[in-house]
Amino acid sequence: MGSDEDALLAEQMAYYRAGAAQYDRPYAEREDLRELLATADDLPIAGDVLELACGTGRWTPMLAARARSVTAVDASAEVLALARARTKSPGVRFVQADLFEWQPPRRYDTVFFAFWLSHVPPARLPGFWSAVGAALAPGGRAVFIDDGPAGAAREEVLADQPAPAAVRRLDDGSRYRIVKVFHDARTLTDDLTALGWSVRVRPAAGNFIVGIAEPPAVPG
Repeated sequence: MGSDEDALLAEQMAYYRAGAAQYDRPYAEREDLRELLATADDLPIAGDVLELACGTGRWTPMLAARARSVTAVDASAEVLALARARTKSPGVRFVQADLFEWQPPRRYDTVFFAFWLSHVPPARLPGFWSAVGAALAPGGRAVFIDDGPAGAAREEVLADQPAPAAVRRLDDGSRYRIVKVFHDARTLTDDLTALGWSVRVRPAAGNFIVGIAEPPAVPG
């Protein structure tokens, strides 16, 4: 299963590299995404921020406007080039790295990720949340945004894959599998609570979810 899952993740990365130029199209086409961007003012973004899977930087300027610094990480050089062009703030540093392997060099007040949690295979979620917790400074919080269960209606969902998956197609006709987990707010809350996190997950802009999570207390 491990090698099959690794192949699926490699295909996912290839999709985002090949489709960088098409990445922003839904933000122009979908009113619910524009509404979601507008809700960001209510998010508790502060201090030194780590943004995971920053993509083309749709959320990075919002973070930079409210943070002391932003470290924005993505595996794709192609999307990072677009993010750099979009984000002029001197307080933002971009890093190209595989998020399943990268170790942050320091700790942050906020770890933010938009539309990344749904691309993490379920078997890797405990490790992912452990890494997020290790990246947070004392008193820090994780803030995340993603598709809710209703988002499945927009996807070409696949069966019999090593992790929940969907097919994405590019303008040139090429076809890629990606990991796509549509998290239900209640189930995700229960799963994170079981891992020791204090979490609040709520619906936003119709079919999306927004979560704010505080890591397990470190025994003193």
